[in-house]
Amino acid sequence: MTPDPAIVRGWLAARSLARGLPAPVDDHGGWRVDTGSDTERRRYLFAAPGPGLAHLAASIDEPAVFLKLCADAATLRALLPARWSITDANRMMVTDTAPAPPEPLPTGYTATTMQDAGVTYVAITAPAGDLAASGYAAEPDGIFVYDRIVTAEAHRRRGLGRALMSLLGATRRSPLSRQVLTATDMGAALYASLGWRVYCPYTSAALT
Repeated sequence: MTPDPAIVRGWLAARSLARGLPAPVDDHGGWRVDTGSDTERRRYLFAAPGPGLAHLAASIDEPAVFLKLCADAATLRALLPARWSITDANRMMVTDTAPAPPEPLPTGYTATTMQDAGVTYVAITAPAGDLAASGYAAEPDGIFVYDRIVTAEAHRRRGLGRALMSLLGATRRSPLSRQVLTATDMGAALYASLGWRVYCPYTSAALT
């Protein structure tokens, strides 16, 4: 099934907001975000394969530009010149389940929620004062995105990931906002246990 372009673009717009990046603009049948960092100058996202993606890939000859496609690695690879390499093969996930109410944290852990310019940041601090888990969320235009969900290795398997997701989810303003995120293999296992399902593959490529 081809992903809904409105959901894919909405996720990209919310992710850009959560990261303080420019809003996406239409480009070659997909969307471009001018990320402007040394490691990523631009990223392009396409909801489906098409000639615009192939033409764009053939025209790019600079490093630190990433192509993203809501399809599997084989589909993206077939559209790219040989000089491109697949860098990640992850997935986009959605859920129709309302966020779980926040649960008590393990003894000694504390959570702080901060909101600024439409972006929520939650930090969970360990008893020793180090950052144990953190994540961001943003909710523009009916899409609620969870972003950069991280639990430090020393604090895993203590329920912090679930707690972090519930704390972020508690800030969702509208129960109608579609919840969306992208996940690695490790993250997908946590999200599946919380009622999330895979919406589509999400594959990235860059120049070698």
